[in-house]
Amino acid sequence: MFPPVNEQMDLIKRGASEIIPEEELVQKLEKSIKEQKPLNIKLGCDPTRPDLHIGHSVVLRKLAQFQQLGHQAILIVGDFTAMIGDPSGRNSTRPPLTFEEAQQNAKSYWEQASKILDKNKTKIVNNSEWLSKMSFADVIHLASKFTVARMLERDDFSKRYKSGIPISIHEFLYPLAQAMDSVEIQSDVELGGTDQTFNLLVGRDIQREYGQEPQVILTMPLLVGTDGVEKMSKSYNNYIGIADPPNEIYGKTLSIPDDLIYTYFELATDVSQAELNEIKRKLEDGKTNPRDLKRMLARKLVAMYYSEEDAKRAEEEFDKIFINKGIPDDLPEITLSETEIGILDLILKAGFAPSRSEARRLVIQGGVSIDGEKITDFKQNVPVKNGMILKVGKRKFAKITG
Repeated sequence: MFPPVNEQMDLIKRGASEIIPEEELVQKLEKSIKEQKPLNIKLGCDPTRPDLHIGHSVVLRKLAQFQQLGHQAILIVGDFTAMIGDPSGRNSTRPPLTFEEAQQNAKSYWEQASKILDKNKTKIVNNSEWLSKMSFADVIHLASKFTVARMLERDDFSKRYKSGIPISIHEFLYPLAQAMDSVEIQSDVELGGTDQTFNLLVGRDIQREYGQEPQVILTMPLLVGTDGVEKMSKSYNNYIGIADPPNEIYGKTLSIPDDLIYTYFELATDVSQAELNEIKRKLEDGKTNPRDLKRMLARKLVAMYYSEEDAKRAEEEFDKIFINKGIPDDLPEITLSETEIGILDLILKAGFAPSRSEARRLVIQGGVSIDGEKITDFKQNVPVKNGMILKVGKRKFAKITG
């Protein structure tokens, strides 16, 4: 049922930042094989946003790898903990979500995560099932098992405390609540990003306090975004969304810096180790154009989330627009009754900017054109001509009909 331990460890260690402690994981795998019993592999997700990007996919793919090895993937939807707000990596208190917002986001999260995980082999549970039933006495009992000194060892808490930035008591409860998830499902291994290390270690401590064998921690790197500077985030507008259209995924992938090509292949795709070694060789030989490898990566990502045919079409469309300077075949159409319209209003009607201020920024930066003519004055009124083409940024086009 299970591959040999060394084969499992080769796949498990791929791209991982840290395994704490590695020898315990080996022991758990040996016991799993001996008893023919899968390990419980936990991944917690607070549905703070309804959309996922390939930065999120890094740890989801690791969970999928455990599934491939025959273990039980357990996705904990933090519909209750999202109402506390994870303070990890924050220099201020994170605004909590309402229960309804968390539930709605969770539904969207799973729809996208199921593109990576095996639907039929993933156990999905909401932590409100047990956390909402805890009494105040239960919470006090849990809190008594961890000290303030230990809590202040956490880097973000320590910095805020020393800087006099407020820390609310409820934020101390977040890692304890996450630890109770591990107790509830009897987690053997918990996955997370490197920014979650403290929270995951608290889970080990609390499991011991409740008489359980502590979980092993496996952390994955935080994927750097397309800007090559910050971690991938919608806030930084440097993300590649799992649900982005094929053309968007393809185009955004080609914009990543060359030094991220190998990392993206390793963490965000399922190419084999032999293929990874070949990609590394080509990046170092000085003969291969990195753009060729980026095109290969872009096709791979589109095919993973859509299909090989979609990947081929996305590449052809990209070449048509950016190499041959053409216009996409399948343009959205906007019907206007006006004979003249302000350029900012036109951008908003096309849905190419969320606000007038953002539309204004796009015009000022030179990212807006009509029929190939750049618009530089954000106050300009545009005569409406049937069939004219609005272009915003590098990839957004619309055909205007009057």
